[in-house]
Amino acid sequence: MTTFVLATNSVHTSALLCDYLDDRLQEGDVVHAVNSLRGGDATSSADVRDGEDALNAVGARLGATADVETHQFVRENSPAEDIVGYAEQIDADEIVLGVRKRNPTSKVVFGSVAQDILLNANRPMVVVPREEV
Repeated sequence: MTTFVLATNSVHTSALLCDYLDDRLQEGDVVHAVNSLRGGDATSSADVRDGEDALNAVGARLGATADVETHQFVRENSPAEDIVGYAEQIDADEIVLGVRKRNPTSKVVFGSVAQDILLNANRPMVVVPREEV
C-alpha cells in the first residue's frame, strides 16, 4: 500500500496529476488530494469553489482505483506549509505536485509553492510539468 499526497489548486492540475497516477495506482493505495487556501481577505468564495472542484476531480478520476480522501485547508498557512505538514502527519510515501512549464531560461526556477515544497519536504516527490492555461 502506497500513500500519496496530491497538491492541487485547479481542475486542470488535478487532471494532470491523475494522469500520472493512473498507471501507478494499485489496489489498497490511498490518495490524499490537498488544496490549501490562505483564508481571510486572501481567499474569495470563487477560490473555495475552485478548490472544491479540483478535489472533486481527483475523487471522480481515481475513486474507482484507490481510496481517495480530499482535504481543503483554509487556516492561514502557506500552501507549502499545509502540504508538507499534512504529508508528514499521515506519513505519506510520496508527494505529487504540478509545476508550470517554463521557457528554457527559467526552467530552473519553479513557482514559489513548488519550490517551498521541494526545499522543505523530507519525503519522495514527483513533479509533473503542466502547460499554462
